Amino acid sequence: MEHIVSKKSEKLLYNIDDMDSGIFRELTKGITTRIFPGQEAMLSVVRVEANAEGKVHSHIEEQWGYLIKGSIIRLQGDESFQAVEGDFWRTPGGVMHSVIGGPDGAVILDIFAPPRAEYLKNGIGFGEEK
Repeated sequence: MEHIVSKKSEKLLYNIDDMDSGIFRELTKGITTRIFPGQEAMLSVVRVEANAEGKVHSHIEEQWGYLIKGSIIRLQGDESFQAVEGDFWRTPGGVMHSVIGGPDGAVILDIFAPPRAEYLKNGIGFGEEK
């Protein structure tokens, strides 16, 4: 199969292990992300250290999460559940949620629609809904 090389200036291919690409954001101690914004959606590759705890927060954007590696406890609304590699979940906009890293940490792929404006630049924190 012949590979076609794009001559566009916009980057089209990324690698999940490339820690130099994307927009860096430290969400809290032990939780960081690399953000890849598009026009209608945004990807966020989140790395959670073992037992790290995120802040409970909400935002207006819908969020899907896919657990690539490790395990977590997912807090969402009034519920909590353990997630393992391969699990994914949906968080409607406006719902309070958070994460606690498992004993070996985790790598999560989050998808936001529409893109979160506060994640279009480097920063610190979850950028909670005001």
